[in-house]
Amino acid sequence: MSVLVVEKGEPGREASWAAGGMLADFPLGMPVALRDLAEASARRYPDFVSELEAESGIRIDLRVEGTLVFGGEEHETLAAEHPLPGPLHELEPGLRAPAQAPVCLYLKERSVDPRELLAAAIGAARQLGVEFSCGEAVVGIETSEGGASGVRTPRSTFSSGIVVNCAGAWAGQIGAGQLGAAIPTRPVKGQMLCLAVDERGSVRHVVRPPDVYLIPRSDGRLVVGATQEEAGFDKQVVPETIQRLQQAAIDLVPGLSDAPVLESWAGLRPGTPDKLPILGRASLPGYFVATGHFRDGILLAPVTARVMGQLICGEKPEIELGAFGAGRF
Repeated sequence: MSVLVVEKGEPGREASWAAGGMLADFPLGMPVALRDLAEASARRYPDFVSELEAESGIRIDLRVEGTLVFGGEEHETLAAEHPLPGPLHELEPGLRAPAQAPVCLYLKERSVDPRELLAAAIGAARQLGVEFSCGEAVVGIETSEGGASGVRTPRSTFSSGIVVNCAGAWAGQIGAGQLGAAIPTRPVKGQMLCLAVDERGSVRHVVRPPDVYLIPRSDGRLVVGATQEEAGFDKQVVPETIQRLQQAAIDLVPGLSDAPVLESWAGLRPGTPDKLPILGRASLPGYFVATGHFRDGILLAPVTARVMGQLICGEKPEIELGAFGAGRF
């Protein structure tokens, strides 16, 4: 098939660009219906990254050191099932375990740099003949003979026998009032920052206590996140919030006290009423939806691509998508 991506701004510069990149497929805190999808996507990640690197020529920082999760008494049983591979002070010499969450689990999770992943995905897509139209938002779905026949922007119309709405937090604005029930995505704001670290402030593992998380990059950066705010489409960075996140990181790793802030930013996750993504056919023939991934968009990227490709091509998806259908709302 020939493919055109119609993008309101720059490709990948919204929730994906703002993400931390934890590939957290551990079921703790995850909706039960999402677990098979998350596990399948996590398994695909090494091959997914290798394919993108080969097609694009861009290296992707995929880290396999694992995750340290801190919690309270509710984690004690899980700690026996997910023991540390060594004493905590040897695994992370600069880390101070949080007093309010003293129980630590070790998870064999990966993490990825989403911005490198995006650059490679866009490069690979272009190598494979995908075209991009950037700078105009889709405002409506074109229909013909009872099915989707393309999309409309303020200045252009693009014809296509198949339309896939993967517009994240903005998905519900496309075709609203035109196609019956709207897609119920909403923006959930997240603020983050990135520090430049030296040996005193470095960590090898992703670190996840209840109130903050630390994601190391292989080039010496450390990502600190993230808030979860119902603030509409506001992407303003609030200095006091960034300072609070930075202090939480310093409380965990005192060696970060002098680490300079390289960057701070905010993004808008696409939330849904039941915290599950929306994947599958819409009621209009030829119209498909892939959105609502909330905090798991980077994790779920490979499996979303796989099952949506199967569905669009008339094949049976390898994972049951009944729980994620657009019609459930």
